[in-house]
Amino acid sequence: MRARTTLAATAVVAVALTAAGLAVLAVLRHNLVDSASLQAETTAREVATKLAAGADPARLTLPDDDSQPVQVVSVDRRVLAAGDGVRGKPPMADFGPHSKSQEDDEDEPSGDDEDDEDDEEDQDDAEDAEDAEDAETANGPASASAATDEATFGDVLLTVDSDGPQPYRVAALAATTPNGQPATVYAGASLETADSAVADARQAMLIGLPPLLVVVGAVTWLVTRRALRPVEAIRSELAEIMDGDLSRRVPEPAARDEIARLATTTNATLAALEASAERQRRFIADAAHELRSPIASLRTQLEVAQAHPQLLELDGLIGDTIRLEHLAADLLLLARLDAGEQPRSDRVDLVTLVGDELSHRAGDRIAVDTALPDDAVVVTGSRTQLARVLGNLVDNAQRHAATTIRVGLEHTLGDKAVLTVADDGPGVPDADRDRIFQRFVRLDDARSRDDGGAGLGLAIVRDVVQRHAGDIRATDGINGGACFVVTLPTAHS
Repeated sequence: MRARTTLAATAVVAVALTAAGLAVLAVLRHNLVDSASLQAETTAREVATKLAAGADPARLTLPDDDSQPVQVVSVDRRVLAAGDGVRGKPPMADFGPHSKSQEDDEDEPSGDDEDDEDDEEDQDDAEDAEDAEDAETANGPASASAATDEATFGDVLLTVDSDGPQPYRVAALAATTPNGQPATVYAGASLETADSAVADARQAMLIGLPPLLVVVGAVTWLVTRRALRPVEAIRSELAEIMDGDLSRRVPEPAARDEIARLATTTNATLAALEASAERQRRFIADAAHELRSPIASLRTQLEVAQAHPQLLELDGLIGDTIRLEHLAADLLLLARLDAGEQPRSDRVDLVTLVGDELSHRAGDRIAVDTALPDDAVVVTGSRTQLARVLGNLVDNAQRHAATTIRVGLEHTLGDKAVLTVADDGPGVPDADRDRIFQRFVRLDDARSRDDGGAGLGLAIVRDVVQRHAGDIRATDGINGGACFVVTLPTAHS
């Protein structure tokens, strides 16, 4: 993971720096080219101003620097004046106000020629007046025209010295010779400095990029290793915990970040696993203890019967066998519930279920009174498991009741079905009303196992009710006895 993170961070930084470097180089070259354009335009305007002032092109004083070539070119492409570097050479550029492309545009026929002639006749008087003013200020208008004309720019390769062709930024500006002929002033500014500066900056970036990426990769590696150090500690601790000691916990970092929350969740999971394992061990131990008693009793009776057949008691053997059968069935049901088995989704009428189940208990020690509604109370779930809930509660009441057991059922306004099983026995102390739903719990340890059961009935009731999205609680019953209240959602809720 550290390698992937370092590689990804280095790649992102490399791409970002490359993009930023290209942008910087582009801006640098643009600024340098603009500076060269301004220099070329300034030189061209100075020459155009001199021509407008009446200077003879043949006697113009032009810059003799190789980095600033200048030419004055007529409309017919004759070089009227040139600096030392470009003297005797053809025009340095073919663009400008009097280039062939612009002349072609000006020579295109217009559909409004007749209108233009009329407009020219109307403007003759104004032009005569302007000619008179021009005669008085001969140099003023020409100078203004030279100052306001827009220059045209282009990049060309010129051979000014013996070093071969070099890139130049050339400005083309319209001008007028003293004899009134239009001309174009070409002034160039060398781009060698701009190219050299861009090349130097590019080289500096290329030289500095690898060391910078190495630094970024190293820092990312170190930071990632430090950040993942708690994760490695958690992993190593979990690897040791896998040996079986669930009481150990992973270290929790002091920082309140995602790794700290991971450690907290891991410790909570380990605590839940430890509690589950402890419940499993306790359940197995209790089950083995409960099974040992009837098995030992059966073995004793069988050994006696083997030695003395006349002393064989079939009733005792049958009773112990039935008890083993019930205990095995209870353990199997609890195992299925612990495995997460979900109940069926049948529609069960609790009124019918209570009537059917109690009709099979006509031989119980105490007759069961019922208080059932006339209408059906329908819930969703497993009829077999719900019948087991009722049977276990009635069995518990039969063991503890003195004279009365009452089963009630009602449908509350909140779409809840409430089943109650009450007796007039000794009741359940307040401190034990939650503990009695634990497995293998008997409140009266002095009572015989045959009378008191294995302590799994109420635990099964609680697990089944909870898996039917219901709730069970113990309250006061008849004359201080116990009352178990089961609340289940109806099929309409």
